[in-house]
Amino acid sequence: MGERDPLTEQVIGAAIEVHRILGPGLLESIYQRALCHELSLRRVRHIPQQRVPVSYKGVDLGDDLIMDIHVEDRLVVELKAVEKLEPIHEAQLLTYLKLSNQRLGLLINFNVRLLKDGVKRMAN
Repeated sequence: MGERDPLTEQVIGAAIEVHRILGPGLLESIYQRALCHELSLRRVRHIPQQRVPVSYKGVDLGDDLIMDIHVEDRLVVELKAVEKLEPIHEAQLLTYLKLSNQRLGLLINFNVRLLKDGVKRMAN
């Protein structure tokens, strides 16, 4: 993921603004609402809490996964407010990318001093 993507840069910029104003230490749900508001202000099309159906061998399991934010029908944004990002968080985003047939994802942890230290770009 060495190349820059303008959409991911827009979302990261919006997340930096949210983090600049709110700082670390809040619940993930607060950051999600704030980031969605900031994306709206920037006229970036997004869907919060988008459901992703899960099926197994052609059978719908009935328990959908819920992506934090789906941006412009091509970027999955998974938010965290944790002490540090763990491999399971990366696996979660990769699963969302796979199941939603998306290529790009951002994993953003707001519980850091500098937001740039809490951002990870991932590709399917």
